[in-house]
Amino acid sequence: QVQLVESGGGLVQAGGSLRLSCAASGRTFSTYAMGWFRQAPGKEREFVATIKWVTGITYYGDSAKGRFTISRDNAKNTVYLQMNSLNPEDTAAYYCAAALSPDVGLRMARVYDSWGQGTQVTVSS
Repeated sequence: QVQLVESGGGLVQAGGSLRLSCAASGRTFSTYAMGWFRQAPGKEREFVATIKWVTGITYYGDSAKGRFTISRDNAKNTVYLQMNSLNPEDTAAYYCAAALSPDVGLRMARVYDSWGQGTQVTVSS
């Protein structure tokens, strides 16, 4: 279906910024939306942000609003997550995901069909 490769994770201090990238390949023309989720050890996978591929409409989780920005480059089949004002609570593995079928529940991980391997983001205090 769609293969996803994340990059851009790393170690930053609280208050810093990081930009994640997710490059998609394969049947990207079938993509309805691409999103970012994160998961820390022992915690549930959390919705961060998603973007509808054609319209560019975005949705954000509560933890991301006002700090994170999701965007896409259609020509490059790449989605980005710009993270500003990072705090230690943002420490997690961040996963890129692609949804192939129209669905209103884009905040739910189960509607996504393809997932990347994840990139680690660590925020120190």
